[in-house]
Amino acid sequence: MARRAAPQTASLFGAPPPRRAINDPNESAFSRFMREQVWAPEKLPGNIGILTGVGMFAAAVFATRSWGDILVPA
Repeated sequence: MARRAAPQTASLFGAPPPRRAINDPNESAFSRFMREQVWAPEKLPGNIGILTGVGMFAAAVFATRSWGDILVPA
């Protein structure tokens, strides 16, 4: 059975997520960035993935610098 195409009025990726509109005049730009880009629920899984990768990289550098002489046979 043939698959039907989407209607012409449908957008390619669907509707964008609603913007979280919290307007606090006393909020700094850094606080707004942290709220909208770091702690936002829709961006949290990606941020945790980035944090895990950076942590693993730092641990590998630390381990290599600390115990690298043991890893290479003399």
